[in-house]
Amino acid sequence: MLDKALSIIARRSVSRPVLFCARNFSAKISENVSDKKDPQSNEKLIKVAIIGVPNAGKSTLINHLINHRVCPTSMKVHTTRSTARAIQSRANSQLVLFDTPGLVGDNQAKKHHIDANFLSSCRHAVQNSNLIGVVHDVSNSWTRSTLNPVMVDVLKSYSHIPSFLILNKIDTLKSKRVLLDIVKSVTNNELQSIKNYHIKERKSTHDKFQKEVKSKVTVAEVWPHFTEIFMVSAVTGDGLKEVMNFIYSHAKSGPWEHLASETTDQTPEQLIVQSVRARLLDYLPQEIPYGLITELEFFENINGKMFASAVVTCPSERLERLVCGEGNGKLRQITERVTSDLIETFTVPVVLTIVTRVQHKEK
Repeated sequence: MLDKALSIIARRSVSRPVLFCARNFSAKISENVSDKKDPQSNEKLIKVAIIGVPNAGKSTLINHLINHRVCPTSMKVHTTRSTARAIQSRANSQLVLFDTPGLVGDNQAKKHHIDANFLSSCRHAVQNSNLIGVVHDVSNSWTRSTLNPVMVDVLKSYSHIPSFLILNKIDTLKSKRVLLDIVKSVTNNELQSIKNYHIKERKSTHDKFQKEVKSKVTVAEVWPHFTEIFMVSAVTGDGLKEVMNFIYSHAKSGPWEHLASETTDQTPEQLIVQSVRARLLDYLPQEIPYGLITELEFFENINGKMFASAVVTCPSERLERLVCGEGNGKLRQITERVTSDLIETFTVPVVLTIVTRVQHKEK
């Protein structure tokens, strides 16, 4: 195994202390945390469940909202496999965003071997939230005019919790006028005013659209009860400030659940494994990366520098060769990319090794 290891060392000046610690270091570090605080009467807390279908851009959106990379992302669906918290604290308010797995129906669940825990984690996050943020991908011309029935079912089940709509990837649209039609369609044209988007339209166009909505959209594909709608691009940052202002305006008096320095509830080990898995999804074709198993073999934090080794188990030698690439070139690229991601996440120097092995055959 060792002769296949590819070690990438990346260094960057450290501007702030490490925000994460391994389990075996947690007790020691917690004793030295400088931002432990006594309960204050003016503290506020807001918790938001961010939900949507796979690849709608939930994790990317969350990373840009809190301005810190804590949610691994990729171009393929089902990068997020379990609910995680992203945390931001400013002034006297603390924000907790729940990054949830993409909502899918039974057929998709079977295709990607998604178990019951995976499907229920979204509902669990919603139950523990004060707001529901629905991320909707407007770049997909096939699905942008309706909401996923599974998502509508969740909104109906928790209709007592205020929800708002985030139309994401607006940078992909040639004409922003399409956004108004999308809003009318997914809300069944029952939303009387849209605070952040105004377009003057001809009456004939409006009447024509009304007929199309009634003929094409079913009740199971719309939700007319959003309290607010935002048009954003998680990639460019357009519209994100308005989203954050809206969320913080709903913060209520209550004790913080995390330290001011914390940005996620995930352990370093979890973040490393998820980051490796996310880049495997990006660099490998079709369904191949979903059949790989990623595990952390070694992790240690020494004098402010992270050392880690991950093992990718492949179901066959053929797939192992595909992961490694010619002359281990692809594995080297993946290692470099993951290392860069981890430096951005932890803001410390990172030494990462990724090795492969065939299932039941260690190399």
